[in-house]
Amino acid sequence: MHFIVNIFLLLVCASFSTAYFVTVDAHSEECFFEKVEQGTKLGLMFEISEGGFLDIDVKIIGPDDSIIHQGARETSGKYTFSAHASGVYTYCFSNQMSTMTPKVVMFNMEVGEAPSSDNKNDADHNKMEQMIKDLSAALTGVKHEQEYMSVRDRIHHGINEATNSRVVTWSIFEAVVLITMTVGQVYYLKRFFEVRRVV
Repeated sequence: MHFIVNIFLLLVCASFSTAYFVTVDAHSEECFFEKVEQGTKLGLMFEISEGGFLDIDVKIIGPDDSIIHQGARETSGKYTFSAHASGVYTYCFSNQMSTMTPKVVMFNMEVGEAPSSDNKNDADHNKMEQMIKDLSAALTGVKHEQEYMSVRDRIHHGINEATNSRVVTWSIFEAVVLITMTVGQVYYLKRFFEVRRVV
């Protein structure tokens, strides 16, 4: 019975694992924290969905203030690592380089299970539990990929709309210039021949 409850909890956790959206204003930084035990597998996935050139500075800091990862002007990323020490790990998104454009960041922080110190004799039980964990991780990965694809689709849709509006604007401008030149040439030729007739 306890084993079935574990399976249910793992699948529920996988189904409710969702991405978060945060707006990082210009000249500001947003940080998030996760307290874990040593050896726990951690992961960060993010994508910039709106704002400026769709880039942001990212930093992952360990509990001893050591920098695990630092990236400048990144548009997306996926980083996985094991906690080298027990404590609070910090994930920061910095928009200090932007003068006035806020950035919208979609991100997800994954936390694996802490390493177990229990010695279990039931090999089949351990194998089945590991398979369930792998299935849970695979389901979570698929869900994250769907969310990222949705964000990318929205970004590309916005780019296409902006390009289409620029093409339409440029076409209208060209038509106006062409009509203006045509009217100007007709007016010029008309005046030219009127002057010739008077002479």
